[in-house]
Amino acid sequence: MTTLDPVTLAVIQNGLNQVCNEMDLAFVRSAFSPVISEGMDRSDGIYDTVDGSLIAQGELGLPVFVGTMQYSTRAVIEHVNAVHDGHVDPGDVFIVNDPYLGGTHLMDVRFVKPFFFAGKLFAWLANTGHWPDVGGMVPGGFSASATEVEQEGLRLPPVKLFKKGVMDREILSIILSNIRIADQRIGDIRAQAAALTTGEKRLTELVERYGEEVVRAAIAELRKRAAQQMRACIAPIPDGTYHGTATVDSDGVVDEPLTIRMRIDKKGEELTFDMTGSSPPCRGPMNSVIATTRSAIYLAIKHVFPDVPINAGTFEPLNIVDPEGTFLYARYPRPVSGCAAEVSQRIAEAVFAALTQAIPLQLFAAPAGTSGNLGFGGFDPKRNRAYIMYLFTGGGYGGWHGGDGLSNGCSTIGISKMPPVEVLEQYYPILFEEFALAEGSGGAGQWRGGMGIRYTIRLLRGEARVSMVMDHGRVGPQGVLGGADGGVNQVRVEADGKVYVPPHLSKDQDIVVRPGDVVRVTTPGGGGYGDPARRDPALVERDLARGYYTQAQVDTMFGPARE
Repeated sequence: MTTLDPVTLAVIQNGLNQVCNEMDLAFVRSAFSPVISEGMDRSDGIYDTVDGSLIAQGELGLPVFVGTMQYSTRAVIEHVNAVHDGHVDPGDVFIVNDPYLGGTHLMDVRFVKPFFFAGKLFAWLANTGHWPDVGGMVPGGFSASATEVEQEGLRLPPVKLFKKGVMDREILSIILSNIRIADQRIGDIRAQAAALTTGEKRLTELVERYGEEVVRAAIAELRKRAAQQMRACIAPIPDGTYHGTATVDSDGVVDEPLTIRMRIDKKGEELTFDMTGSSPPCRGPMNSVIATTRSAIYLAIKHVFPDVPINAGTFEPLNIVDPEGTFLYARYPRPVSGCAAEVSQRIAEAVFAALTQAIPLQLFAAPAGTSGNLGFGGFDPKRNRAYIMYLFTGGGYGGWHGGDGLSNGCSTIGISKMPPVEVLEQYYPILFEEFALAEGSGGAGQWRGGMGIRYTIRLLRGEARVSMVMDHGRVGPQGVLGGADGGVNQVRVEADGKVYVPPHLSKDQDIVVRPGDVVRVTTPGGGGYGDPARRDPALVERDLARGYYTQAQVDTMFGPARE
């Protein structure tokens, strides 16, 4: 049995994380699409050979992929065992985006590669990149009215895109024949594969330096310690049952809200999450596959206890009752394009709402909770080529005990950020006429919510189709402990002198815009924390001076008389 000293264990832990960080950086720096190179909508990790459980993930990766990538890696392992008799070769790379096989939505494409050391399979390397398009009904893949997954794009089971390091041109041709702007995807494909090659080199160096036995022992010990740390964080929570709810505006097809009903049972050092009372499966694309549903809970708890390191041990004290029969356990052929970017954030919001009752000093009001997915697809006559612009935006964070929420923070599910407007204007025939804080959108409270943003896009050339899958258009992010809800998501399209508001408020597709037409979007503000009447008058005056609120809003939201 290998004995590890604390210094060696810490060095190997950081070494594993650094391998993943370098994969992330290699992917970002070589990717073609702004959603990856600028928005950083991607993740890389190292996974177990037997069941695909998480060993390490880069600090720069999206948190929502923490849970899902281990499930998709497991699906690849099961495929290898069933189809290839368990045999893989160095240089093999599998591609998969099937949501029902441990995925999210079809645009999140995973590459999975076996890692060998001294001729033996040591681990799996995997990454996810958000492709700007995978075919389907609308440019960008976010179809608000899809009723089956085939309408959302090309669905790939695990298949070898690279065989012994050589790309399979026939499989590549199938992929490129089923997606838009195919000529621009090869850069992302090669970048994604190159990131895994970088990881292969760095992990080899780490194992050569410390030895296979020592590194394996460190991986096992790190998993054990992560579970211990998570249990130590859970233990002080009072035993009991806590309830929280969250609402999705609609599924994009049926204009009725969907409800997530979260029950959390705390006993000893474990938490059990039960969402079986949630709304049934829906017709539109707001169903969530089980891998994304589980990952949403993992990321929510990581928000609450950020100091616990990430590996499979982190999740061991978290028990999840599979929400069979609800829209949170999608089965084929339910459409799922909104699951990762939107539904996952509603799940996290329900977790936050429930645990606020138990540990209010460690929690916060709800953040904006939407990625604000917006897709422009068209043809640029000046450059004589087709394009797809996909962007996601920030919003306000919720207030917390001791401080106001952050304005224009990234979404709950990740650290990805909207590509700079200057970059988007260079790539696409559009002009941002406005990009500003959405004043007044932060929910009132003793500690108010942060502000969302407001932006305006004008189409300059050609004709385009606009689609969106957003949320919090009906009701803003929840305030807690007496705090008010944050401002709602708003979309306006100005075309031919008329203003169009989507019937579902936050979801629509195939809106035709022509040169000079304008799309205006306001993202939600964060919820407020605590009684607004208890807000420090000096802070209210500061908000007024900065233009965050008008005097009328202050009088209405915080009251003319304050302590």
